[in-house]
Amino acid sequence: MPHIDLGNDAPGIVGLLRYRPETGKVLSELAEVLLRGDNTLSRGERELIASYVSTLNECGFCARSHGAFAAAQLDGGEEVVAHACAAPDTAPISGKLRALLRVAAAVRHGGSAVTPEDVAAAREAGATDTEIHDTVLIAAAFCMFNRYVDGLATTAPDDPAPYAHRAAHIVAHGYL
Repeated sequence: MPHIDLGNDAPGIVGLLRYRPETGKVLSELAEVLLRGDNTLSRGERELIASYVSTLNECGFCARSHGAFAAAQLDGGEEVVAHACAAPDTAPISGKLRALLRVAAAVRHGGSAVTPEDVAAAREAGATDTEIHDTVLIAAAFCMFNRYVDGLATTAPDDPAPYAHRAAHIVAHGYL
């Protein structure tokens, strides 16, 4: 049960966005740009970064939501997402994405945890400066989203069906 009365029974961040539409609009616009805007990283790769950071932060709602969104857009689907979130070093993903997940994991510990070696490894694996930038921003934003969702004790369904249903909507229509 959420710490505050949201006036709705929507799970996770969805309930929070409805509770304060004026902040919800801005947060939805940020998610749209970060996860669906023009980028050389695919939408599925960016959703995987979001799910990975959320997994590390133990935010069940965001990890499952963005995991479903990633799975709907990546070859290998749920199996690849689960493997990448549990053990990215052995997951069947590109070396570039693996290096970017290391950067994202460092951001999760704190911005200064990202080292020149992390950035050099990502570049060596083929990541552009824009991809590195966007990975850091996605990871930082999801640390905020995760804390928002869990800090107000929002609900998160255990059943994967609602996440898969929402994934179909997000893939087709986005966050706005």
